[in-house]
Amino acid sequence: MNEHFKQSVDNVFASQKASFLSGNTQGHDFKVTQLKKLKAAILAHKEQIYDAMEKDLGRSHEGVDMGEINPIIDEIDFAIEHLAEWEKEERVPSPAVLGDTESSITRESFGVTYIVVPFNYPVYLFAGPLIGAIIGGNTSIIKPSEATPETSRVIEDIVNNTFDASYIHVFQGARDENEYLLSLPFDMIFFTGSPQVGKIVMQAAAKNLTPVVLELGGKSPAIIMEDADLDNAVEELVFARMMNSGQTCVAPDYIYAHESIKDKLVTKLRDTLAPRYTKAGNNGKIITTRQFDALEEMLGKSRGNIVFRGESNRDSRYFGPAIVDNVDFQDSLMERELFAPIYPVLSYSDIREVAANINKYHPKPLATYVFTADVEAAREVIDQIPSGDAGVNAMMLHAFSPYLPFGGVGTSGLGHYHGKYSYEAFTHPKSLRVKRTA
Repeated sequence: MNEHFKQSVDNVFASQKASFLSGNTQGHDFKVTQLKKLKAAILAHKEQIYDAMEKDLGRSHEGVDMGEINPIIDEIDFAIEHLAEWEKEERVPSPAVLGDTESSITRESFGVTYIVVPFNYPVYLFAGPLIGAIIGGNTSIIKPSEATPETSRVIEDIVNNTFDASYIHVFQGARDENEYLLSLPFDMIFFTGSPQVGKIVMQAAAKNLTPVVLELGGKSPAIIMEDADLDNAVEELVFARMMNSGQTCVAPDYIYAHESIKDKLVTKLRDTLAPRYTKAGNNGKIITTRQFDALEEMLGKSRGNIVFRGESNRDSRYFGPAIVDNVDFQDSLMERELFAPIYPVLSYSDIREVAANINKYHPKPLATYVFTADVEAAREVIDQIPSGDAGVNAMMLHAFSPYLPFGGVGTSGLGHYHGKYSYEAFTHPKSLRVKRTA
């Protein structure tokens, strides 16, 4: 990192602070105009996004549309439609002790925000938080991931050619650049990434008492009860785990199946994966060769039985999916979040042991998924496992709903966003009391 980078960052930070203090970013019409500009810029760069994401992550056009572009366009449209109602001051009752008083809650913008973007869904996860920053009336500095260089350049083009640097600006960089950016007195930081880096972000934010939203990850379990519809469970497991080659924070990281149906489940999963994913390349790329090698090492150390393995190609970073049966919580595949198309399979005999083991070995996952015909039984299990989100007989797509808050708890994150929750994440609720004197 050179002095020119520092000077450029300092200049943009100062200009964004001045722009925010001017009040120009906080009007309703201004916000809507900026959302429309963001939408138009993303759509205008569709072909560049397709090309870049194929190079970086091996994503198909359909995969990019489903996981990146379409949900962002929907989120922008939803924000435009509902922003006026979110901005309304909320009148609340005043207790007698306040006398002749009117009480209300207003939402106040934070100021200059910093958005740190991960590699796995780079377009969706730069634009999603940016929508929150815009509707909250803030300015933003954005750093895309250095692990997706082609897509990060497109993100830079989208932002820096659409918005003035004094409002929204992209800086490229890696660890050193991020450390310098984190040293600045931002008014709010939004980070998506690993729990390990999330701790570093939180430590840096603490120096300036900066509020943070941390969207992290963890080992989300897929609990398959003995009465589950196994055909549905397998389809959900294949969709959720194979999308983006398993590099999805809210994907199931392991299967925890009742012993009576475990073998049948594994057979169905193998028979579904084999015809679709035997040949290398149709499930996307692992982000780096280093990560590819680490996954192979973990797979090699596993004490479980590999009952299926698709074809891999290290040079292309195509990692073949694997089903590994008879795994336990001490296995190499259970040490950390895999972020890969690997299915570790564990079994249980008594549902009462499930929550206890999850809470002991991998507590507070980003999501808990339960498959069963008995929804009430599923709810009982879910209620025993603290997690960011949960699903019954379905996986992952709740993260695309603007009506639901998305976020983790504990090691899987801090804070939430999407829809109205993005507006709330990027604003401060301010209490207002007006006493009548005449």
